[in-house]
Amino acid sequence: MRNNQQGFTLIELVVVIVILGILAAVAIPKFIDLSSEAQTAATAGVAGSIGSAMAINYAARKAASTKGQAVTNCTDGSALLQGGLPTGYTITAAAIAADATVSCTLTDAKSGTATFTGIGIL
Repeated sequence: MRNNQQGFTLIELVVVIVILGILAAVAIPKFIDLSSEAQTAATAGVAGSIGSAMAINYAARKAASTKGQAVTNCTDGSALLQGGLPTGYTITAAAIAADATVSCTLTDAKSGTATFTGIGIL
């Protein structure tokens, strides 16, 4: 009679658990910091959207004074975004003269900042 063995030995299971532990110890620190990088990227994305919206608004207003909105301050950029400025973001106020550009600052809820170019138009 032949005795067929089924399953894994205790040594094999311990080896697999040790290997998984080593992989987890190496991989987890790489993923822990992803949330701060994601927040930075989100802030930069919102700032880019505001800058693009200001440029499009400027072009539309130059083409026809009835189109677009007047922009005299960096904070006017939030009204140019569809749906408005996302919750948790603030724009630092800075006056913008007509046909001039200014570097504006966007701040997120965790005090991360990004800049965008504000273009003034009446």
